[in-house]
Parts: sequence; C-alpha cells; structure tokens
Amino acid sequence: MTILLRPEDWAAIRLTLELAGTTTVLLLVLTTPLAWWLAHTRSRWRGPVGAVVALPLVLPPTVIGFYLLVTMGPNGPIGHLTQSLGLGRLPFTFAGLVVGSLVYSLPFAVQPLQRAFESIGNRPLEVAATLGASRIDTFFTVALPLALPGFITAAVLSFAHTVGEFGIVLMLGGNIEGVTRVVSVQIYDHVEAMEYARAHWLAGGMVAFAFVVLVALQWLQPRDQRNAAPL
Repeated sequence: MTILLRPEDWAAIRLTLELAGTTTVLLLVLTTPLAWWLAHTRSRWRGPVGAVVALPLVLPPTVIGFYLLVTMGPNGPIGHLTQSLGLGRLPFTFAGLVVGSLVYSLPFAVQPLQRAFESIGNRPLEVAATLGASRIDTFFTVALPLALPGFITAAVLSFAHTVGEFGIVLMLGGNIEGVTRVVSVQIYDHVEAMEYARAHWLAGGMVAFAFVVLVALQWLQPRDQRNAAPL
C-alpha cells in the first residue's frame, strides 16, 4: 500500500530545504575571507583558528547545541544583544536554527575553500599583479574562478550536512511544527509514535539524498584523482 506523506512531513521537508539553502548561501559568503586568510597567512594564529573551525567535526552536536543555547538564551551575551536590539530571543526560532547550522557546518565550507585557494599557488596571483591588477581585482578575476570547484564542493557539503542535522536543531530549536521541526526531527517523532512506515519514507529519502551527494562529490574530483582512487 502506498503511504503518502502527511502535510506535516512536507512542512518538515520544506523547512529543511529552506534551512539548508539559507545556511549554504551565508556560509559561502561569510567563510570565503576566512578560508582565503587560512590559505595564505603565516600568522601564529593560523593553527588555533583552524582548530576552532574544525571543532564541529569532533564535538558532539549536543555539546555545540547546549553552548549555543546558553549563549543565545536570555542570560547569554548574544541573548542580551539581540534583546537590546529588539530582535527577541533566537532559541526556538528559525533564525536560531540558522545560527546553529552556520556553526555546525562551518568546517564543511571553510576546509574545501581553503584547499581550493591553496591549490592555486602564488604564480597566477603574481602574474596578475605584474599586469597591474589590484589585490581585489586579482581575487575576483583570478582566484575565485580558479577556486570554483572548491566552491561547488563547499556548497554541496554544507547543504547536505545541514540537511542531516539532528542534535543541534533539537537542542536549539526544539520540535515546533512549521518553525523548527526539520526532517530529522520528524523521523524521530514517527519512530517515537511507532509509525515506522512513515519514518521509512523520510529516512529512505535521506539515504537516497546522501548517496546522490557522495556520487556528485566523486565526480567533482579532478579526473586524475578519480582514476587513481582505489576500487
């Protein structure tokens, strides 16, 4: 028997795609200068900053979600700031989910961009400088086009990683239908209610989505790297 998704399932899918799309666009804009700095700086702060960027890779999502909840809560510094600006509180709102997603998916945007900028090398930048291009012109006309594969990889990884969030969105956003209930939380609700058939529809879609993302990332690699990859 065909089991159709309920309206609340479609609402969770829509919210998840909206969250992932918003997070991806903001990450690409906000992390590009940071990735460029990490790729070219010789500062002693490069290591610590790189470690902070990579923290979401090793910390449990619930830990990140807890500290974000405390920081953005009514007694936290960000909470005080948003309330003084008349923005209200971020926890249990879509805006709060976006902030949490930016932190949680940060390394999935920064690291591909950093590797892309490092792979360019100094030679193209030096040639552009000798031709009279300013640093800004060199960045936009030389570095960005050459780093395009890195931007595509960063966008795909950031989007996919945000789609798969669970711990942070549950800690920071709770389970509010149409506001913070994303697909991963909706699956959890179905399982708790022992609605396994409906959970299968959403979970199966997530598996298919993850498979497509991994195949796409394989094809985004340079041809020589794909040919050299072990079977």
